[in-house]
Amino acid sequence: MDLSHFGKWVFWVGVLIAGIGLFVWWGPRIGLPLGRLPGDIHISGERWSFYFPIMSCIVLSIVLTVVLNIFFRFFR
Repeated sequence: MDLSHFGKWVFWVGVLIAGIGLFVWWGPRIGLPLGRLPGDIHISGERWSFYFPIMSCIVLSIVLTVVLNIFFRFFR
């Protein structure tokens, strides 16, 4: 593998990670209910709390699978 090809690949992976970070950061501000969907588990006691966003993870996984499949079919 050519090193310049690897550098381009690493660059685009970084752009994708930054895009996902912006989506998660700005998501609540634009009305996306990630982390507050029905099925997300939140248990709290007096001095502790446990939070597991199971439905948010499932929805995010489905959306990313569809988007990445479209992306890879388009650039194939």
